[in-house]
Amino acid sequence: MIIAVDFDGTIVEHEYPHIGQPIPFAIEVLKKLQEEGHILILWTVRDGKLLQNAVDYCAQNGLEFYAVNKNHPEDQPNPDRSPKLKAIDIFIDDRNVGGLPDWGVIYNVINSGHNDFSLIPDFEGPFKAETLPDNRFIRWGKAWDKLFKSK
Repeated sequence: MIIAVDFDGTIVEHEYPHIGQPIPFAIEVLKKLQEEGHILILWTVRDGKLLQNAVDYCAQNGLEFYAVNKNHPEDQPNPDRSPKLKAIDIFIDDRNVGGLPDWGVIYNVINSGHNDFSLIPDFEGPFKAETLPDNRFIRWGKAWDKLFKSK
C-alpha cells in the first residue's frame, strides 16, 4: 500500500510549531510497515525549516520516507498541477473523523489489507478509542509481542 502519514498529532503529540512527545508505537509501526513493503509518504502542513525538523526527527528515530509532501521524491512544485497526493491507499492523520486510533489498531487494519476499521475483530471503533479502559494497550499486547518479537 501507499500510505500518507501526518506528523503533528499522529507521529508526535501536537505541539506545532515545536516537536511534541512521541506517540507510543507510531515510529515502530511505521518502520514495520516499511519492512513489509509499504510505501510511506510524509504529508504534513509543515514546510521550510519546520518541515526539515520533522524529517530530521523521523530520520533520527530510524524512519525515512519515500517522499515528503509530494507523490515522488523527484516531483517539483508546479503551479499548473494540483499538489494533491495521488494513488494513496490510506491517510493516517489525527484529524480523521473520530480521531487517531491506537497504533496497534492502525497496524492491524493495514495488515489486514483493508482500510476499514470495522473489519478488525472486536474493534470498537475510533469513536470509542479514548473511552476504552486503561488496559486497551494490554488488549493489543499479544499483537505487539508478535510484531516486535523478532528484534
